Amino acid sequence: MTAADPHMAKSWSRALRNTARSGLRVERAALTPLIAIRGACGVAIVLGLTLWLGSPALAVSAAFGAFASGIATFQRSWRPRPELALAAAAGLSVSAFFGYLLAGHTAAFIALLAVWAFAAGMAWAAGPVAGVVSGFTVAVMLVVVTLPATVLEAAQHAGIIALGGLLQATLIVLFPVRRWGARRDALADALAGVADYARRLRHNPTAPFDPQPLMEARSAAAVTPRQARRRPRQLHGYRALAERFRPVLASLADPVVGGVPEKGPERDRVNELLAAAATVLDATARAIRRGERPRIPAGALDTLQVPESGPVLPPGPARKAALRLLALSDDAVEAAQQPIEVTGEQQPHLHRTSVPGLLPVAVRALRREVRWSSPVLRHALRLAAVVAAGYLLGELLPPEHGYWVPLTVVMVLRPDFSQTFERGSARFVGTVGGVAVAGTVLALLRPGPYPSAALAVVCVGLLYLLMRTGYIVISACIGAYVVFLLGIMGEVWTQTVVERILLTLIGGLLALLSYALFPAWETPRLHDRLADWLVANGRYAAAVFDSYARPAAGATRQVREALLDARAARMEWERTTTRAGVEPVRHRGLSHRRATDAQSALITMGRVTMLLEAHLPDHTAPDWCAEQFALTLAPTTARAAEALRAREQPDWEPVREALAEWRANTEPPDGVALRVADLLLDALNDLSEAVTPPR
Repeated sequence: MTAADPHMAKSWSRALRNTARSGLRVERAALTPLIAIRGACGVAIVLGLTLWLGSPALAVSAAFGAFASGIATFQRSWRPRPELALAAAAGLSVSAFFGYLLAGHTAAFIALLAVWAFAAGMAWAAGPVAGVVSGFTVAVMLVVVTLPATVLEAAQHAGIIALGGLLQATLIVLFPVRRWGARRDALADALAGVADYARRLRHNPTAPFDPQPLMEARSAAAVTPRQARRRPRQLHGYRALAERFRPVLASLADPVVGGVPEKGPERDRVNELLAAAATVLDATARAIRRGERPRIPAGALDTLQVPESGPVLPPGPARKAALRLLALSDDAVEAAQQPIEVTGEQQPHLHRTSVPGLLPVAVRALRREVRWSSPVLRHALRLAAVVAAGYLLGELLPPEHGYWVPLTVVMVLRPDFSQTFERGSARFVGTVGGVAVAGTVLALLRPGPYPSAALAVVCVGLLYLLMRTGYIVISACIGAYVVFLLGIMGEVWTQTVVERILLTLIGGLLALLSYALFPAWETPRLHDRLADWLVANGRYAAAVFDSYARPAAGATRQVREALLDARAARMEWERTTTRAGVEPVRHRGLSHRRATDAQSALITMGRVTMLLEAHLPDHTAPDWCAEQFALTLAPTTARAAEALRAREQPDWEPVREALAEWRANTEPPDGVALRVADLLLDALNDLSEAVTPPR
């Protein structure tokens, strides 16, 4: 047994435990009954009409089209849901028709399948939604090509599939459920996240800030011009207000920059202000989520006033931050009194690219991924090869429905190992349960076509209801849905159950084996992701110090863009470490403990930079020393990032010299910017210690 074997066994067992926990989880907060009923009604209408007016085979095609289009609308995307349904229906229809044309020619169909699977794999370059929906086009091609017999019937089936998606889109337009609900939730989560940060600062004045809710709210805020004219007034402006609270809260609480001791009446006043600000933010978040006017407790409003008996906080950074917090709270209360109706005028907004405008964006994304080291390209090659091999294997196996082997591969394979492994094991367990239950029902009740269709609609309704919960539950619903659909055509239940379980197991094992033979591990990329984060943090810090040294009209925008880049780099690092944590490979130079220490150092670097944001001056004379520090910081962090990629120790001597010169030329040497610079250098030194292996 090699040294890596115990680590691999531990990783696989940990992934299995995580799969069991997450796969069976049902989050009540994630349930959307009305939306699930609407999607199930779309499937029921198409299925019932085609079964009544057409044939069982045509009904199965229609049901698959409406089912897959409905699933597309549940994907995590800020695009309008009708657009997602129509785009999915178009892709499903085209893939099904081309599959029909070549279904009778095994070699040609396998070639088409490989090309289509490769394109579906590359679609992940445009984002997870495009990747998932494109995968469904391959799945539909595999399932429904066995139904028609002529080109005319193929066109008819393709049209019925498109009709299912069109009906889903129509139902969304005619029966909207909670308009702007997802965007309300995203904005409310951002405000609640800032409120939670304020409360954590009361107990830990140097607590880190989690930017994920604000990043999600920013994505949700991007709208088309047409949406901007109909956006509720309540969804305009609060995100920027939450961003302004962030540095002020941190600066007020920090004992070094704010200068407030950790105990005493001054700290008590700071804690009161933090608690009151959290109350205001929570009340605002609750009102936005529900679409009503906020109800802010009077006690919180009284706390957020200047004391009549004189200032509790002494003159200095903390008092300045407290006054800014009072002003921000007044802005929040004033904004809460504004009408919440839909605006009828065009307002500034984050622009969302139209559907035709997505083509050049997608082309650029594909070009970036056309390189051998790209996980997306490797996923596309892996998917194409394994789907083709799985189809050929299914044709050679005795069971009649061999297409379930490549179908399982399509549903399981993802660009990263963690999702592939977790979804593979979850799909097998869920499919066994769903197929067994559905097979038992068919055996005991022996329903005809219409009762089988009704049972299929019940399964798809449960699927839509539980879409945002565990994948085991989802797989069980899909397995039962397919069994009941095939029951409409008179499939023998014993053959259906045994075949589906066996072929699902083969497909899942094939997917895992393909990843082991042709992997795209995230673990070796940890140094690169850490270096990217360091570069982004360096640019953010340099932008803040430069804005402090030279206040100008464009300084705020410069800081904002650098902050967004730093957040994106941090999220990419966290995704990579999460995926690497379940991979059965060794760390290759960056252990889990050192990665955690390096992450802590960079989070601290971002936090102390944020402290200075609360003290950026509006107009002042240029600070030559701060400007030189900013000019030194960015190139030094860039060189340090290259050292990280080369597994070498970063050199912070230029930053140290610039800070010493700044301190020597400043009287007195205890300003806010100098304190932040000291803390920043400490964080950089901590990073060096974290990434330097012990001798």
